[in-house]
Amino acid sequence: ALSAIIPLGGRYLFDRTDDLVHTFAQLEGLNADHVRIFPGSSPALSFTVVAFTSAQKSYVTADPGYEAGMFSAKAAEARVVKVPLTKKYAHDVKAMIAAAPDAGLFYICNPNNPTGTLTPHSDIEYLVENKPKDSVVMVDEAYIHFCDAPSSLEFVKAGKDVVVLRTFSKTYGMAGLRCGFAIARPDLLEKVMNRSGWN
Repeated sequence: ALSAIIPLGGRYLFDRTDDLVHTFAQLEGLNADHVRIFPGSSPALSFTVVAFTSAQKSYVTADPGYEAGMFSAKAAEARVVKVPLTKKYAHDVKAMIAAAPDAGLFYICNPNNPTGTLTPHSDIEYLVENKPKDSVVMVDEAYIHFCDAPSSLEFVKAGKDVVVLRTFSKTYGMAGLRCGFAIARPDLLEKVMNRSGWN
């Protein structure tokens, strides 16, 4: 598979095989309709931000945190709400909820980029259960394989308003091949895909 696709490396290709989706879904105990492939996780991040934020729905993130979502939120004319990390450098989920009752999307990078620190699974669960009704939680697990923290895929399996991002660019060292996933309920993925033409 690698030798067949290496000549196309470095290009943002959206046409990956169904076999990859089914293999990943099977490994993670998911239905295949809960998985969408993207050329890396960056497009999935951007499309999810513009799918669930707007001038009326804020984008809430950690400070410091990964910046890409903030750029997409500004392009979507959404208010960007940056909430300082806790003293232990975790996402302050209670402060994030309090800071934006109008939130459309809460972004959790776990482990966080750039601090490399973890937010406890129980805190992410608190956010999922106590966020505003119509908002979505996006958990970016680009670095999850570098630690022993539990994944947030359990929230997707439970049908929660959660989108999880994964990528092959980090621990798998496949940055040039641009392959990642968005994992969520099919109705959430449909909204993300409806924004996939956004530039």
